[in-house]
Amino acid sequence: LKCLVRVRRPRPPRPETPCPRRPIAAASAVLPDAMSTLESRVATLEENLNQKIADYDEALDTIWMLLAAALVFFMHSGFSMLETGCVRHKNTQNILAKNLIVVTVGFLCWYIIGYPLAFGAPTASEPTRFAGANNFAMDGFWDAPSSFRNWLFQGAFCATGATIVSGSMAERTQLKGFITYTTLMTSFIYPIVIWWGWSGNGIFSYTDDAGDSVSVVGPALKDFA
Repeated sequence: LKCLVRVRRPRPPRPETPCPRRPIAAASAVLPDAMSTLESRVATLEENLNQKIADYDEALDTIWMLLAAALVFFMHSGFSMLETGCVRHKNTQNILAKNLIVVTVGFLCWYIIGYPLAFGAPTASEPTRFAGANNFAMDGFWDAPSSFRNWLFQGAFCATGATIVSGSMAERTQLKGFITYTTLMTSFIYPIVIWWGWSGNGIFSYTDDAGDSVSVVGPALKDFA
């Protein structure tokens, strides 16, 4: 019977190993380094978050301005159909060619000299109140990529301004005369007026009591609307 019963013998107690503890002085020396590392990580995360927010806002602004530019640009097709319906059949091709010239020649003139005269803010050493003097042929646009979307948006308005007049010149002006008008309109007339009224540096601008440049004709969006 004793062979069948297993006798459990008590195990000897294990010796207790003391847990190593750092002295208070060593812990206080490590704490500032840990806090400094944590602060740098938080600052890095905050910087990355701000950059993400800025990129997100930039993308939204670009999408909105491209959509607005497309809507303004689509007005050319509307003017083409309107003017085609208002002229005789033999002048249909002529009026459609005029609208096409506005888009091609007008944007080319806006690219070379129109935008610089309208929004090419000069440096502080070269002040002028008559017209802009920078960014000819998109010079310096890569320094501020948002200039590309502004160029397209404002160029759509400039070309549309020339298209509006094409209706009053229908059946009254030869094609070469309309090309001359489009060149002058998109290169000098429209850009210089824009600089005078809405650039903040033109003839119709003044400095208020707070030291900010203000235009006498009011915000551009309200006046264009």
